[in-house]
Amino acid sequence: ALREEERAAGHPLPPPSDELLARALAEPERLVAHDPTYARGAQRLGALLRKARERLAGGGTAEEALWDLWEGTPWPERLERATRRGGAAGRNADRDLDAVCALFATAARAEERTGGRGALNFLAEIDAQDIAADTLTRRAVRPDAVRLMTAHRSKGLQWRLVVVAGVQEGLWPDLRRRGSLLEADRIGRDGLAEPLTPGALLAEERRLFYVAATRARERLVVTAVKAPADDGDQPSRFLTELGVEPKDVTGRPRRPLSVAALVAELRATTVDPRVSDALRQAAARRLARLAALADDDGRPLVPSAHPYRWWGLAEPTESKVPLRDRDQPVVLSGSALDQLANTCALQWFLGREVKADAPATTAQGFGNVVHVLADEVASGHTPADLAVLMERLETVWNALAFDAPWKSAQEKEHARVALERFLHWHVLERAGRTPVASEHDFDVTLGAGDYQVRIRGSMDRVEADREGRAYVVDFKTGKQAPTGAEVARHPQLAVYQLAVREGAVDDAFDGQRPEPGGAELVQLRQGAAKRDGGDSLPKVQSQEPLEGEWVGELLATAAGKVLEERFTPTAGQHCTHCAFRASCSARPEGRHVVE
Repeated sequence: ALREEERAAGHPLPPPSDELLARALAEPERLVAHDPTYARGAQRLGALLRKARERLAGGGTAEEALWDLWEGTPWPERLERATRRGGAAGRNADRDLDAVCALFATAARAEERTGGRGALNFLAEIDAQDIAADTLTRRAVRPDAVRLMTAHRSKGLQWRLVVVAGVQEGLWPDLRRRGSLLEADRIGRDGLAEPLTPGALLAEERRLFYVAATRARERLVVTAVKAPADDGDQPSRFLTELGVEPKDVTGRPRRPLSVAALVAELRATTVDPRVSDALRQAAARRLARLAALADDDGRPLVPSAHPYRWWGLAEPTESKVPLRDRDQPVVLSGSALDQLANTCALQWFLGREVKADAPATTAQGFGNVVHVLADEVASGHTPADLAVLMERLETVWNALAFDAPWKSAQEKEHARVALERFLHWHVLERAGRTPVASEHDFDVTLGAGDYQVRIRGSMDRVEADREGRAYVVDFKTGKQAPTGAEVARHPQLAVYQLAVREGAVDDAFDGQRPEPGGAELVQLRQGAAKRDGGDSLPKVQSQEPLEGEWVGELLATAAGKVLEERFTPTAGQHCTHCAFRASCSARPEGRHVVE
């Protein structure tokens, strides 16, 4: 309430005295004799608290009293306005509203308890929670249970037996710099404190280890791993300070130490031909008992124990319907040709045919926006003016989902630079070429070896050079660019030139069939070299007019893979951003799934 008065007054108000606050809680009407500048906020707060107290005294619930407090402040309207405005402030307001809803839900649950102490139960639960939890009661610590906690949380507690696990060099002591990205932990009463020196960090870690070790009243067990190689995991230097000789324990544990490991061992035993039938049957019975375990809602506690969740038990499926009709041309695009012939046929099949690829990313949305604005400039619908393009960009930018406000601002600046480079490139002479089409769709069918291939797509820009040939431009907004050798055999640019040869741009040349005059990639995110004009211009990578039959051979190879359904994986740099790595036989992480 005082903060709301500060906003209305336009300047900070002095903090109220303890006497004012006491009167506000007891009899807020007595504050009318005081200066309103000081007393108005405390008076409103006191009136709200008295209303809530009267509600509870009259038999009201904690939820109803909470609602009185919520309605009595301007906070709901302020959150609603911020939510409607959107942006970063709107997202913060959404989170605040979610938190308030969770608070009301906790208050409602307090009334479900027995004893008629709903409001007191509600306050006790909120006071006891470090992190709000969706539980009806606070979990009590069973006396026969193992307590798992950090060394910091163990201060002041003791047990008969304490196990300090994972006391490894590099982890304990951990001599890395403490604190967050902005180092807020260094802020003190006297300003910024100096960061801890390595010696001070070591002393702090030694004190923490002492705290952990002295929690044991009768027995202390400290564990660490020692690798055979000197550059592997090694025990902490603190072990030598315990005053006892460490005992080496070799070999694997006699029993699995986790449910997942137990299920894995039992499953392996059931299909191991080297063990006896009795042992396999015993393992199967244990798995059946684990699979039958369920919680109070009927959900399985160990779902991986059931054979329905095992890989490799069923025979491989085989479709009776071919992927593509052999009597029809194979439909491909420039990007599909690149994937099938040069990158990974399995990635193309899973992404394009099965349509199991991840949804469009923010980077793709960035590229779509820039492409649309470039098309508007080329077609004359929008003037070639950076300010106008940025205004158009602002109208759609909030529709792109970014992980954080700073990321949105960063990408918007990258978009501004990309558009500025595009405008500089747009007004260049470019060897006398003139634009004749923008975002030009094409659909042509041609022969490639033993196959008929139908290639479809869209050319970002088609230009006519001095000799009347067609020159294709493809705008790129990615962060990586191909090498010069890769551009010379770039499948997408080659497909564009091949489409020109087959009549894809005849309508843009008054019905005449132009010869392909080359193609180029315009990298809008990357600046040109100094000799090519500097950073204000985009990096341009050109492909010469087509020579030889290499493009037709690529098309025939790709069409053969599609019709013969040979989608074998190929590992490479493209695996880094592949959505199917976890189930790909060419990757270590996916091999155990499919093999």
